[in-house]
Amino acid sequence: MNGWLPKDIWTRNETLVAGVIVLFCVVATLSDPRFFTITTVSDLLRASIVIGILAVGAMLVLVSGGIDVSFTAIAVFAMYSSTVLFLAVWPEAPWPLIFAISIVFGAILGAINGYFIAFLGLPTLIVTLGTLSIFRGFLLTFIGSQRISALPPSMRDFSRGVLARGTTEAGNFYSIPWAALALLFVIIATWFILKKTMLGRSIYAIGGSVESARRIGINVKWTQFFVYVYVGALAGLAGIIHGSVGRMADPFSLVGLELSVIAAVVLGGARLIGGYGTLTGTLLGVALIVIVQNSLIVIGIPTTWQSVTIGILILLGTGVPAYRAKRAAARAG
Repeated sequence: MNGWLPKDIWTRNETLVAGVIVLFCVVATLSDPRFFTITTVSDLLRASIVIGILAVGAMLVLVSGGIDVSFTAIAVFAMYSSTVLFLAVWPEAPWPLIFAISIVFGAILGAINGYFIAFLGLPTLIVTLGTLSIFRGFLLTFIGSQRISALPPSMRDFSRGVLARGTTEAGNFYSIPWAALALLFVIIATWFILKKTMLGRSIYAIGGSVESARRIGINVKWTQFFVYVYVGALAGLAGIIHGSVGRMADPFSLVGLELSVIAAVVLGGARLIGGYGTLTGTLLGVALIVIVQNSLIVIGIPTTWQSVTIGILILLGTGVPAYRAKRAAARAG
């Protein structure tokens, strides 16, 4: 192939997902020419922010060889608790402070996961299933179960902030919210950790083989602990953005989003056995999931088929790489 292209470019998950996205957009545009407009693109970007931040965190866990299903519970807990706290103590607090506290709450809850997994050696799925129920139950029992629409004014101000806005020739309004910068920051920060630090190399090494990582001197426990604290912090950020942009603190929101987030990460090429995953693939997976969730009706598929479609995508996202690996092993043998 061309010298500037990787030799395996056409067999990568990222290329496959990008191709499916293009195909889906072509079909949707043929079904409704209004689909591929700046208004639709801005709507899809807005829908990608929260799921994108959560997916980056979920990717990090999969790369480290674990799995986390509690991040939505952490996100809602951090968002709702922060909102209730500031409404009671300092309603006029600036939004950066409210966001910071939500991130801290998320990191603390992530640290609980990290302690059980890294220091007590418990299975990641069992721990996060347990904390998923505990966090939600504690929130609804002790903090509150009422939807709050009267948010602190600064959170409402954040929801109104836009990077760009305008009106198309057809009279359709579009806007790109400030929250898109949060996703961009998370992507850059995570890329730097994974690609430019020893910590990032350690996360990949642990996902490849915990025992091998331990033998070469990697502090496995503290690396795993960092992963879950970081994922919790990202969940806290995603939760407070979700509440601010939606202009409501809903303790029942984001329930069930775990499937879509994990689907996006798996579609992007992250392996459930650990050791592999890319930000590019994860973001492409997020784009595909968001397009499926928001555009099925355009191509004439009832939205009730959304879960079925995502389930099929998960099977394809895991099945195709497994089949390729099996064929490669057969050829090598």
